Amino acid sequence: MSDIDQFRQQTRTWLEANCPESLRTATPEGELVWGGSTVDFPSADAQLWFERMRDKGWFCPQWPVEYGGGGLSPEYNAVLESELRRLKCRPPQINLGIWMLGPVLLEFASEEQKRALLPPMTRGAIRWCQGFSEPNAGSDLASLKMSARDAGDHFVVDGTKIWTSYGDKSDWMYALVRTDLSASKHLGISLIVLDMRSPGVSVAPIDLISGKSVFCQVFFDGVKVPKSQLIGPLNGGWNLAKRLLQHERSAMSKFGEFSLPTHFHLLPLIRQYLPEPTTPAEHALYARAVACAMDEHTYNLTVQRMGEEARSGQDISGLMSIMKLVHTEQERDKFEVLLDALGYRALGWDDEVFSAPEQAITRAWLNSFALTISGGSSEVQLNVIAKRVLGLPDAK
Repeated sequence: MSDIDQFRQQTRTWLEANCPESLRTATPEGELVWGGSTVDFPSADAQLWFERMRDKGWFCPQWPVEYGGGGLSPEYNAVLESELRRLKCRPPQINLGIWMLGPVLLEFASEEQKRALLPPMTRGAIRWCQGFSEPNAGSDLASLKMSARDAGDHFVVDGTKIWTSYGDKSDWMYALVRTDLSASKHLGISLIVLDMRSPGVSVAPIDLISGKSVFCQVFFDGVKVPKSQLIGPLNGGWNLAKRLLQHERSAMSKFGEFSLPTHFHLLPLIRQYLPEPTTPAEHALYARAVACAMDEHTYNLTVQRMGEEARSGQDISGLMSIMKLVHTEQERDKFEVLLDALGYRALGWDDEVFSAPEQAITRAWLNSFALTISGGSSEVQLNVIAKRVLGLPDAK
């Protein structure tokens, strides 16, 4: 037996012994576990799974052991992911810091910063949010205005960030700030990390048409941030931001069939509410549903292929924008089909906890439009694809 086959057998045995049976299903609405200084577990099994994966170092299986990771090679990590999918294990935790900031710290942070910031991530002890977008600086992110003024051994941060996911529940933020007001807009930006409990930080949740949302606006009024929390070079944050956004677009693809399960399964719901199409309109609707399901399956297979390409050392950074664009547009199309098929039966709204997944479809449909904007709008992704993938010149 080869080493990797032996690892597969050991991994399979460990997962079968440690992942509770109740967590080998799609994740119901409201039962995701978010890592942080305080963790709300929906069940004792969820806490057990969290603690066992944490202690195994498999929150960050590919990160170096010295920072609390699992130290797995890409090949061995692929085996772990395959076995997690085979058992249909729920994610033990969700942590934006691990998905987005962590890879940037591994690449650009000082050794002292890595040892301070990465181990809490690998323990699921810090919940992170992203401070990038601002009013009038969304798609044109480089026009951001929030400033970090040099005050000796620290910066003084003033301004605001908007569309900050889970800003009201996060412990720390990674943020882009303007540190040189005289430089051109791309050159005067730095990346910092800051404690959300710092004096001068205030958070206001944002309600959307779909109901309560995860978005917030965060205000900074004379917030002191130690210079040791500057990541990478001063005024060199734009390059780090581009790297982080690549990881963000990759992370958004985790909400797919092979990673973060969804309870909105398209074909079973269509078959339930449209079991035997008879009219031309019903046949057309059923054909749309099958086409959406095929697109979704093709997308998930492509995600797997991209993972293999990344593990072989190929540069897939430009493809992240394609995947983000395709995935969010597919999600919107899927919910359009579901609404057409279910009609009045999809009108659940008032209750926060729905007794059946179809009762939450209206909100999910409305939220699918937001997903085409968050992480870079579809229009921005098309521009990125044109320049970085197709090599087309800028419009004149």
